[in-house]
Amino acid sequence: MKPKQIFISILTVLFMFPWMGTFAQRASNSGSIEVITTFDYPGTGNQTQPQKINERGDIVGIFVDSSGVARGFVRFSDGSFSAPIVDPNDTVGFTEGRGINNRRTVVGDYATSDGNLHGFFLSGGTFTGFDIPGATFTAVLSINNPGDFTGTFVDGSGIQQAFVSVGGTLTSFSVPGAPATLAYDINDSKRLVVGYYVDASGVLHGQYRDRNGALHFPIDPTGSVGTILFGDNNKNWVVGRYADASGVTHGLFFVPPDRFFTFDFPGSTFTSLNGISSQGNITGRYVDASGIAHGFIARVRGTPPTQQAGAEMKANTSRSLLAPLNPSPAAWGGAMPAR
Repeated sequence: MKPKQIFISILTVLFMFPWMGTFAQRASNSGSIEVITTFDYPGTGNQTQPQKINERGDIVGIFVDSSGVARGFVRFSDGSFSAPIVDPNDTVGFTEGRGINNRRTVVGDYATSDGNLHGFFLSGGTFTGFDIPGATFTAVLSINNPGDFTGTFVDGSGIQQAFVSVGGTLTSFSVPGAPATLAYDINDSKRLVVGYYVDASGVLHGQYRDRNGALHFPIDPTGSVGTILFGDNNKNWVVGRYADASGVTHGLFFVPPDRFFTFDFPGSTFTSLNGISSQGNITGRYVDASGIAHGFIARVRGTPPTQQAGAEMKANTSRSLLAPLNPSPAAWGGAMPAR
């Protein structure tokens, strides 16, 4: 049974081949994003979806085999791969690796037969399950070096909320009026939590939460019909992607509060930047002209030149601490987190 989906996430089926050489997309002499290499999780027909990269150069991600089974993986900095990551409670062939820190603690989610997701931590070969108290659906999407983490959950209200755990204290937050809000990454300074939300019309918009708890939204480059912010680093650089009205998806380099740079893998109509380290190393994926998707590693040289994004709204949110709940059954399983 596949996990339930209410909103259509911007997902792509992919696998990759090695690509040699370096491509730099440069809009001026002040900076650029340069592709270093591409990679595939080993195995015929595997679709590979990199997610985050740590300061050591290790990458966590997801691969989907030819039968549709999803597994997590780590690509280590030396280019080798871990064995498939499979949560022991995964009953439907769906485990995702979502975040990794410098200690190589991996976080992610797995599905059960009811179609809901549950979070996990993997450290030293040991899995530890994680669900927000009272939630029917929990996905852990990132972990930083101090051990703070972020994600999304659904409780009895049926509203999908974002959460952040800092120093062991869980805090939930939502964009006002949004049926789904997701928190995808937190940097080590706790100054920036990034993610996206789904509005009442089903459109995706970027959002971020600053260290004071204020939400900034929508983050939409000019021409975007759907924006996702996936990763950030200790320089407060943010990466993600956005789609335009012609159906092309572009990689996004974002500098808060409202500056962005578009990056397109050469010859591709789909590029996604998913994680960025403090050194400016980026992991993401692209789709070639044959419809085959490939993971890549890139790096930032200098600071890419940016343009002003669309109009931004700001809203302060209360820091409501999460507490155990006794929910009634949720009306839906939650929007599947984008990859």
